[in-house]
Amino acid sequence: MLAIGAVAGWLAGNLMAGGGFGLIGNIIVGLIGSFIGFFVGGIITGAVPALAGMPSWLGSLIWSTIGAVIALFIVKIIKRV
Repeated sequence: MLAIGAVAGWLAGNLMAGGGFGLIGNIIVGLIGSFIGFFVGGIITGAVPALAGMPSWLGSLIWSTIGAVIALFIVKIIKRV
């Protein structure tokens, strides 16, 4: 789970801010993103989010990255205010 969190945080950092946050920062962003991503995925799909035909770790990575991007977007909005 920590590896998926680190990769998801790194991916989200590169997508949103142009760079990662270091290993610990990536893990924290990725873990927060996991909670957000699976919550949003559950609302969208109506069940535990999974991507058909993909290994479970890949689906987890995708939902965690989506959640981490959402988390970073919220942080950017809060920093501007």
